[in-house]
Amino acid sequence: MKRIKVSLASQIFIGLVLGIIVGGIFYGSETAQSVLQPFGDLFIRLIKMIVVPIVLSSIIVAIAGVGDMKSVGKLGAKSLTYFIGMTLIAIAVGLVSANIFQPGSGLNMDKLEQSDISNYVETSEQQEGKSITDTLLHIVPTNPIDAMVQGDMLAIIFFAVVFGLGIAAIGEKGKPVLRVFEGVASAMFYVTNLFMKYAPIGVFALIGVTISKYGFSSLLPLGKLALTVYGTMIFFVIVVLGLVGKLVGFNIFKLLKMIKEELILAFSTASSETVLPKIMDKMEQAGSPKHIATFVIPTGYSFNLDGSVLYQAIASLFIAQMYGIELTIVQQITLMLVLMVTSKGMAGVPGVSFVVLLATFSTIGLPAEGLAFIAGIDRILDMGRTAVNVVGNSLAAIVVAKWEGQFSPSEEENIQKQQAS
Repeated sequence: MKRIKVSLASQIFIGLVLGIIVGGIFYGSETAQSVLQPFGDLFIRLIKMIVVPIVLSSIIVAIAGVGDMKSVGKLGAKSLTYFIGMTLIAIAVGLVSANIFQPGSGLNMDKLEQSDISNYVETSEQQEGKSITDTLLHIVPTNPIDAMVQGDMLAIIFFAVVFGLGIAAIGEKGKPVLRVFEGVASAMFYVTNLFMKYAPIGVFALIGVTISKYGFSSLLPLGKLALTVYGTMIFFVIVVLGLVGKLVGFNIFKLLKMIKEELILAFSTASSETVLPKIMDKMEQAGSPKHIATFVIPTGYSFNLDGSVLYQAIASLFIAQMYGIELTIVQQITLMLVLMVTSKGMAGVPGVSFVVLLATFSTIGLPAEGLAFIAGIDRILDMGRTAVNVVGNSLAAIVVAKWEGQFSPSEEENIQKQQAS
């Protein structure tokens, strides 16, 4: 009897659907949530356990392979230029969408539930005391081991780049050290594939908890906001990122098909970290050289959050419309620039989207308490923006590789092209 083989993407999707059904059945049940939560938390913890060693070892190996400060600097400059450009486009798309669809207009605030946002306010106040200089200095770790313990990704990347350059500079003496990190990277990718077998259960548990806690009823009063956010995100991925892909000769639908497992996983868990190792590996398979994929993607997780900034732009205008506050073109341009700076300055801060919004609101006179009205559905919206962030960073690795003139498709892809012609 022939065994039916179900792909990992299908297993994860089945887990997602079953989680939604179970969450809906046990809506409001704290017992169901307490039973499911540990299974979801276990998956997140398994992935978080391997993210730091994978990023550290992969970047050290990649940079040591390049071995040239000038080349690394050029790669960093091109990546940052692309990230800033895409961030501005994402914010602009969000603002245009919010102006067209007016998701906050005519909303009766008396019928909306408010959620506690005190933790976000506290974090925002701590961050507002920091200048851009402080933020830049924070990228350089005083203690790299502490940065790894804290999971401070920008500090880890900085240390890995410097360490990789050091290994390259000492030539033959650095070869044994390089081999150690090559071994660590290979072992961690093996462990990633092992942990991914548990992904369907983790997804089932996490989405089950989300639906049972918030339910579909929480979406109804803010349905227009949810539809505007998701509709704009779909437009951004297919049209905006599609055009960027076309400019560099890479089809966006091919990319989406390639990372479908990771997209379902990122969407279900609302966590980009869960797919970081696999995205780096898949973009290398797609044709982005190892040193580019392993540098661009982790850096993009802090600097290239297209889905997050797009949502922040829509949410800002939503609150303004809800309170009947008219924002002029000048104020909206100011909002765009402030979002651009604050979204980069607060990379890696827990609850970054809310913290960025709180910091931004004070500069343009919007009431911060308005965020309490949308905090209840933030998890549902977070799932979408996480998936968009993953697509944006995957494409970034391909764009930078093409820009560097180092993109090399796999042999299988070249054969397919030859057969097509």
